[in-house]
Amino acid sequence: MINIIKTYKLLFISFFFMVFINSLHAVENNIKPEKYDFSFNKLNGKIDKNSAQRGLQVYIEICASCHGLKNVAYRSLQELGYNKDQINNIAAQFLKDDLPNDDGEILKRKARYSDYFVEPYENNQIAKISNNGAYPPDLSLMVKARKDGANYIRSLLLGYVDAPSNIDVGEGYYNKYMAGNIIAMPQPLYGDDVVYKDGTIPTLEQEVLDITTFLTWAAMPDLEKRRSAGIKVLIFLLVMTFFFFFSYRKIWKDLK
Repeated sequence: MINIIKTYKLLFISFFFMVFINSLHAVENNIKPEKYDFSFNKLNGKIDKNSAQRGLQVYIEICASCHGLKNVAYRSLQELGYNKDQINNIAAQFLKDDLPNDDGEILKRKARYSDYFVEPYENNQIAKISNNGAYPPDLSLMVKARKDGANYIRSLLLGYVDAPSNIDVGEGYYNKYMAGNIIAMPQPLYGDDVVYKDGTIPTLEQEVLDITTFLTWAAMPDLEKRRSAGIKVLIFLLVMTFFFFFSYRKIWKDLK
């Protein structure tokens, strides 16, 4: 009986040691996202609308074939400086299911101002089949869903490197910022992937910055309003604090 207990203890210690070593290895390979000074990072920071517009172009031309923005309405693009006609032209690049006709058929129509961004696939199963079993996540809340938000997205898109010789990525790709370093998505951006309408040079860094800015706006379209309201509340609280403090001093001074 004593021998059995000793054997179990040895097995438990060996298992714990293996888990500990693997954890150290994972920590060693898991590089934290690089911190970047985005225009919206400061207390009074704002979304760079020119960058966000370029990011929309990157999304439409590169990302929209796989990733959706189901929580974003085309009409909300007005906040980025587009007018209704421009938004209708952007939406019209995508087709959406129309209402059934007299024969019960569901035909396609061009998306319009009042619609939400059109999903790239009819359903999740088709999405998985089209991407070797991996489901491309929706991007509308991605910045809020990931730790380090915008820094993570930017680092991930810049993190594709050749895998070390001792690592087999299988059907995936090596990314130094991805947990476990293996990612199913191939590198989406290389630089010169789009021709920016405003003449900006589309380097890899620029494209990544722009799509990250756009996705930050998509996830937090009210970012500037909330910050503005927060600053006003802080100012109000400071004023009221001084008011109550001096009132307190005056009242107790008279009582003394």
